[in-house]
Amino acid sequence: MKGMTLRETLNPAPGGIHTEWKEDKVAPALRIILGWLALLPLHRYERYDVPWVPTRRELIKHIIRIAGVRRGDVFYDLGCGDGRVVIEAVKHGARGVCIEIRPDLIKEAMKNAKRENVYDRISFIQGDFYTQDLSKATVIYMYLLTRVNAALKPKLEREARVGTRIITLDFEIPGWRPVHVEKHYTGGLERTIYLYIRGVSDIAQ
Repeated sequence: MKGMTLRETLNPAPGGIHTEWKEDKVAPALRIILGWLALLPLHRYERYDVPWVPTRRELIKHIIRIAGVRRGDVFYDLGCGDGRVVIEAVKHGARGVCIEIRPDLIKEAMKNAKRENVYDRISFIQGDFYTQDLSKATVIYMYLLTRVNAALKPKLEREARVGTRIITLDFEIPGWRPVHVEKHYTGGLERTIYLYIRGVSDIAQ
């Protein structure tokens, strides 16, 4: 997407459903969490703050569209897993930063990037995203739990530049107001994509 203005950023291209956030969110979120827990081996619970559940591939095109990813963007994926989202962002012209604490997953992400011929456009960081500088990001993607989003909120407010687009899947950033919300049904679940804009969403209403 070329040269989006702030107005266009706040009103993404048609194709999704803009909703006011009034409905009961507990049941869908609970189903997603239980699905995560069922997929994660027991020995992983103590080692990682968030279990890795891959973003479904059919949602990635919507994430990229809603974020308005374009040439010149720097796309950070916090907990990038196998790299599937950041790889797609790079195919849309961005440079990518893939941050993942698990060594097995960062290796998988690197292998996938090589296979897709985008390896040289992605920086791979094996480490804790709480300790990484986010100031160069123009887009940040987070498929994390609500409590982790809450813990990251002060860091985002401190480091993310005004105008940075922040996308979360299924779990909100508490206390921030999304500028766009879309719902999609896939894998038997209702999935929710939130778009936040630093300097807009984090301003007290």
